[in-house]
Amino acid sequence: MSEQREEPTYDWDIDTGTEESVEKRLIRSLVGLTATTTLTSLKITGWALGTAREATRQIVAAAADATAEAAEAANVQPSTKRPASAGPSRSENLRSAMRARPTGKQSTEAMLAALRQRGDNLLDRSADVTDRDDLHPAYDRILDEIAPDEARILRLLALSGAQPSVDVRTARPFGVGSEMIDEGLSMIGDLAGCRHLDRTNAYLNNLHRLGLVSFSREPVEADRYQVVEVQPAVIDAVRRAGRSNKIVRRSILLTPFGEDFCQTCFSL
Repeated sequence: MSEQREEPTYDWDIDTGTEESVEKRLIRSLVGLTATTTLTSLKITGWALGTAREATRQIVAAAADATAEAAEAANVQPSTKRPASAGPSRSENLRSAMRARPTGKQSTEAMLAALRQRGDNLLDRSADVTDRDDLHPAYDRILDEIAPDEARILRLLALSGAQPSVDVRTARPFGVGSEMIDEGLSMIGDLAGCRHLDRTNAYLNNLHRLGLVSFSREPVEADRYQVVEVQPAVIDAVRRAGRSNKIVRRSILLTPFGEDFCQTCFSL
């Protein structure tokens, strides 16, 4: 028997106008499909990379904003909640002025505007009959600026009133050329029970700086100076002044502001 060979099947190619076998057309179709699939895969990969890059950028930006907000919030820790009618706080006004100020004249103008805004807010609060201002806003700050011994001195002055003090000077005719040897000598530190008696003058100066204590030229009762004038510090000052010495009697007492502070902040 003769062996029969299968003849290739031909089909007419419309694009080229020639006959082309079915196998060749199939191969060409497979090649085109592979190229299309590869191109589509590349496009999808490029889109995925772009999307990941954009998402990463947004995450980094969000993290940076959150860090900045946390740092700003850490610098502002209000101790009490301010009423809405109270207006911006001092720190808020100063912070806004610091942000807006560049240099020179504009810096001065920005600070002046912030100060005037604070002043206007106080005037607005003074006209508001519903605003409660029973406590002076400086009392909280003053308590942070006085020592325990200074609190004892304030309590003594609040309970016992004005205390005697003396200045020791050199005596000269008509006071011409008189020299101060020592001033403000008193027994306030001892009577108040201060732990550091050597700091009594420094304590009194700080209380005077805060407006709580006044150094008056008016004396108290004369018999109250007898104990003060025999104290070692006064005797030493008189000795250094020599024979021509003069003891000037004065007094130390609370100011009206200091009296209100003691009544408000201490259990008397």
